[in-house]
Amino acid sequence: MIRPDLSLPIPADIISAHFIGIGGSGMSGLARMFLERGIRVSGSDRSDSAALQDLAAAGARVHVGHDAAHLGDADTVVHTGAIWPENPEFVTAKERGLAVIHRSQALHWLIGGRRLVAVAGAHGKTTSTGMVVTALRGLGEDPDYVNGGVIAQLGASSGSGAGELFVIEADESDGTFLLYDTSIALITNVDPDHLDHWGSRDAFFDGFVRFADAAREAVVISADDPGAREVRARVTHDRVVTFGLDEGADVRLSEVTTDGPVAFTVSADGAEARVQLAVPGAHNAVNATGVIAVLRELGHSLADAARAVEGFAGTVRRFELHGVARGVSVYDDYAHHPTEVAAALAAARTVIGDGRLIAIHQPHTYSRTQLMSGEFARVLEEFADHTVVLDVYGAREDPVPGVTGALVSDAFVDAARVHFVADWQEAADYTAEVARDGDFVVTLGCGDVYRIIPQVLEALAPAAEGH
Repeated sequence: MIRPDLSLPIPADIISAHFIGIGGSGMSGLARMFLERGIRVSGSDRSDSAALQDLAAAGARVHVGHDAAHLGDADTVVHTGAIWPENPEFVTAKERGLAVIHRSQALHWLIGGRRLVAVAGAHGKTTSTGMVVTALRGLGEDPDYVNGGVIAQLGASSGSGAGELFVIEADESDGTFLLYDTSIALITNVDPDHLDHWGSRDAFFDGFVRFADAAREAVVISADDPGAREVRARVTHDRVVTFGLDEGADVRLSEVTTDGPVAFTVSADGAEARVQLAVPGAHNAVNATGVIAVLRELGHSLADAARAVEGFAGTVRRFELHGVARGVSVYDDYAHHPTEVAAALAAARTVIGDGRLIAIHQPHTYSRTQLMSGEFARVLEEFADHTVVLDVYGAREDPVPGVTGALVSDAFVDAARVHFVADWQEAADYTAEVARDGDFVVTLGCGDVYRIIPQVLEALAPAAEGH
């Protein structure tokens, strides 16, 4: 892993850019926007993907695997923190004296002097960013945007607009959200995570305080989340707008119903409106309220803002249906923190009816699994009827002896409700054996757990033929 050095200069002009790890959701979005600016783009990733194929079709020169020869004529190299210092493209770019910048610096370059809405928080920021973008478009605005996930109705995680606004999902995991010149900061919640970067809970909270106080116009922050309330108490900004269920929130939601499409009443400054969303889950009612608060700061009325958020159709890998076999619906969700897992499964519970929830959980990173295995077990046991635990997706981390998915399964109180299996085909077969008509299977994790879905659907199919 490479820690970003945000002190390095960002080139004033970029003619040809090479992206190391171009297939990632954030990096592919940046690369696409560079192409839209008329910049020559090349890039590499360790495996082929739909993102690489789409970029190639758009005019980028893409490669599978990493090799110094892939740099070509690039004058600027963009990288993520997930690559290793020994990456041959990274090493050669340094040796040649090319401008080597972190993806956040590339995004900073794209933003320029635009009026920036930056969305941060441990959970909900991808959905909230997507809501801001689609709502603004529904209100006649045309923002540039870079999100951490594909916005369903736009079919992209990034896009160029003609308006004055730029909307981004700002990443707190490595502190890079402090790089941007933010106009309006939206903080969905502050749940300590990524302590491998921050070092301590206090440092993590300090980062959010700095992010909030640096906003040029306003800070919109949760009134419900304990961590956000702690940050709010330390923020010195003169324009802070709170949102949530709390009776003291500036923009408040109430009368939330989840039997069918989630609906709620939102109120602010004596006005109120009824909202019905196209995405499930009470947590999305809270996300939408934060977005409505942002839209009001951008000059839109409560009624118009409430209407605009109703058009949001979700983001890819957020409770996304992939198929139905033998009456079993198979979904995928990006949730990889206990709070996110609880929210995803709670949302599924509101639409499942009499069926059962079967979670396929892929722990993400050895450090998080070691630290939070008990919390994962607790929420999985509380919200799912049965859980299949896969082995750890290490991402940027080297394996840690003794840290496997079994840490999560061993922490269950009722061992009959969990099954740890490292082999994916065995996991798919086991899931098919457990599942019955009307059940929901939900894969959970931000690694590659979604790749097991075809195996699960295939494993379900023979059983259907036998019925």
